[in-house]
Amino acid sequence: MPDYFIYYASINLVGALFFGIMLHHDHTSIDKQEKQIKYDHALLAFLMYFVSDAIWSGVDSGVFPVSTVTVMITTFSNFVLMTVITYRWLLYVMAEEQIPGRNRLAIKHALIFPLFVSGVALIVVYIVSPELLISPEYKSTRVFDAFICIIPYIYIIAVLVYTIRKSIGEKNPLEKKKHLYIGGFPIMVTVGGFLQMALMPELPIFCFSSTILMLIFYIKSMDSRISTDPLTNLNNRGQLLRYISQEGNLFTEGRSTYIVMIDINDFKLINDTYGHSEGDAALVLLSGAITSVIRNNHMPIFLARYGGDEFILIVRPADESEMDKLISDLREGIIKKCESENKPYRMSVGIGIDKLVRSEADAFAKSLKRADDKMYENKIKIKQG
Repeated sequence: MPDYFIYYASINLVGALFFGIMLHHDHTSIDKQEKQIKYDHALLAFLMYFVSDAIWSGVDSGVFPVSTVTVMITTFSNFVLMTVITYRWLLYVMAEEQIPGRNRLAIKHALIFPLFVSGVALIVVYIVSPELLISPEYKSTRVFDAFICIIPYIYIIAVLVYTIRKSIGEKNPLEKKKHLYIGGFPIMVTVGGFLQMALMPELPIFCFSSTILMLIFYIKSMDSRISTDPLTNLNNRGQLLRYISQEGNLFTEGRSTYIVMIDINDFKLINDTYGHSEGDAALVLLSGAITSVIRNNHMPIFLARYGGDEFILIVRPADESEMDKLISDLREGIIKKCESENKPYRMSVGIGIDKLVRSEADAFAKSLKRADDKMYENKIKIKQG
């Protein structure tokens, strides 16, 4: 069976190489956000599984010594790493979705408990009755297959249930799609593993499906990092420039287009009084408040962090009266957000609005300048009371 081993192991090691390249790229990146670290942990778990699976194929094919012990060690290794993959993906999703309390010790213990219990149970079964797990032909049994599936599917179902619930309450179609994608991703990966286990155990379908899907996910993640502000997770200025380069994004038949500039009043005072970390927290709070208002609004709205403490909205209302309500909702939403998070300061913002004129040469740049000027006029009025 050496040909089978060479083929199977080579595919797994190539998959491990791809994941190693992704890990190396992330390791040398300056982006060390929590969600990126958790994502890299999942990548590492995949890489280790591929190496373990390659060794398993050596035992399964008879290239390496075959015994109950060697079969059990390699299958047990695959079991642990498969469970760790889904566990790590759950942690990544919790970081991506900003689940409150996710880093509390009690939550961490609760999440890892099923993995620990299943590992102990597998060891106990092997000690008491190894034939339930390993057949006389030194193959894993259906009982072992059940072990390798149950706990990973518990983690996968937890991810799926949470992301579906988030998508149901999400009004932004892009955000809804993101929730469903990261929730459904482990299902797509494990389908490959199930097909391999049930139909073609000598073909590394799981490695194929995992590598292809993770590469697609990684490319999407890279695209997101290129277009997303790392602090607020909003669109950055580069994405704004790409958005306005397409005329269809700015002008829609039957709708006007407004440029809205938002700037925090006395932002320097927050930094000087409470420190720059609290200044960052204020920016995150403001972006969250604006995002919440947008999600509860049915107008087409593009939101980006323009720079520093400035944010820009491109709004296309069906009726101009909708703009007054939007501005009112924004101011009220920011106040409520500060109160709900018990901030020691009451944040207010200057807002400038300007209508985009299609017939005007260099329309966006001129409208942006007018909105910016109006924003500073509004900031002065607020300071004067």
